[in-house]
Amino acid sequence: MTQGSYRQFCPVAMAAEVLCTRWTVVLLRELVAGSTRFNDLRRGLPRMSPALLSKRLRSLEKAGIVRRVASRREPGIFEYQLTVAGQDLKPVVESIGLWGQRWIESEPSLRNLDPSLLMWDMRRNFDPAPLPDRRCVIQFLYPELPAVHRRWWLVIEPDADIDLCLVDPGFDVDLYVTTDLRTMTSIWMGLTTVSHATSDGKLALTGDHGLARRMQAWLGLSPFAAEKKLVHA
Repeated sequence: MTQGSYRQFCPVAMAAEVLCTRWTVVLLRELVAGSTRFNDLRRGLPRMSPALLSKRLRSLEKAGIVRRVASRREPGIFEYQLTVAGQDLKPVVESIGLWGQRWIESEPSLRNLDPSLLMWDMRRNFDPAPLPDRRCVIQFLYPELPAVHRRWWLVIEPDADIDLCLVDPGFDVDLYVTTDLRTMTSIWMGLTTVSHATSDGKLALTGDHGLARRMQAWLGLSPFAAEKKLVHA
């Protein structure tokens, strides 16, 4: 029995001993969302130290929730895959997210702005279907951020491969998106829309009119964005 044990036979208490340590649930969020490689998990958890990430992955392995396997595509690379027990946690993680979207007030959420996490989530949930059948390059500009986090590029190839770049990839840009991080986060969370942000002067779209017109369709929103708030925003 571990030092942090609740010393109760209740299944809720036993599950909490495994799942309720710091960072574990958000790590499970990344695994459920499809991230399998250590570096990809780090991109989804930019404020979690590599040492703690390794520790939590080992704990989840020990609990039978994930398994570490050699990549079939790249020799020498290991991936973390959810076991059957881990896959069984998907509705649990989704339910926590839905509860948070419904009942946690927006203002505290919007104090936790993180451009790396936002852009990674947007890349992961991007829908290339509304885009033309060619390479499309979209640059996001956040003027208020330090230079190192000010410019981001999404490069969408015809085969739907999507790259997120913090360094100029060297391609012509089809659409420039200029806004502030809070506004873009609000759009991603479903608290406002591209149309409203544009009308309010908080979002400027320059370049390909077709891409600009369809931004709400291709933009990768939070999987919980459609859930309505049940508390005042």
